[in-house]
Amino acid sequence: MEEKRSFLNGTVYEILKWMAVIALPALAVFVKTVFPTWEIPYAEQISTTIMAVDALIGALICVSTVQYNNSGK
Repeated sequence: MEEKRSFLNGTVYEILKWMAVIALPALAVFVKTVFPTWEIPYAEQISTTIMAVDALIGALICVSTVQYNNSGK
């Protein structure tokens, strides 16, 4: 039986998954909420950029998962 493979190794996958599911959404909400309170500029642009990076990481995780599930068949 072939070994299952993915372009992301287990450690990188777990770190990116944690970033996509927990860290980046929390950071985006924090920026969008706190920056205006303290009159820090560009809150909307920064939070939107963080969410875009989060979507990109989510897509990479999805591709890696599909590749892993289809390997070794």
